[in-house]
Amino acid sequence: MSEEENKPSKIIIDEDWKTQAQREKEELEKAAEAQEAQPQAQGEPPPASFTSLLSSLAMQAMIGLGHLPNPVTNKAEPHLGEAKYAIDLLEILKEKTQGNRTPEEESLLEDLLHQLRLGFVATQQSGTPATKS
Repeated sequence: MSEEENKPSKIIIDEDWKTQAQREKEELEKAAEAQEAQPQAQGEPPPASFTSLLSSLAMQAMIGLGHLPNPVTNKAEPHLGEAKYAIDLLEILKEKTQGNRTPEEESLLEDLLHQLRLGFVATQQSGTPATKS
């Protein structure tokens, strides 16, 4: 091997290259922001997130409590077993994600569990869904 082959190659970066790279980076960031700002196509689900999961389970619990109509029957009928199951799943998520939630997620989860438990007890005692006052 010759001495020239052993020398580390020099990378020459000029100001034009830096400017172009910065401009491309900014264009990509703008494109990403524009894509996030666009409304979702009809029928397209929202991005997956922990809060989406919590909301989905809370919705199932509210359907089970009779607070919302069942999408299959289109009737708001309490099914306490289904409601209890969804509430229990939220409690399991609370236990298993302890220390890994953001303050917003923590607050949402606590509020959901509190409201759903109150609704469960009210529905269980009266046999009819509790309404908000």
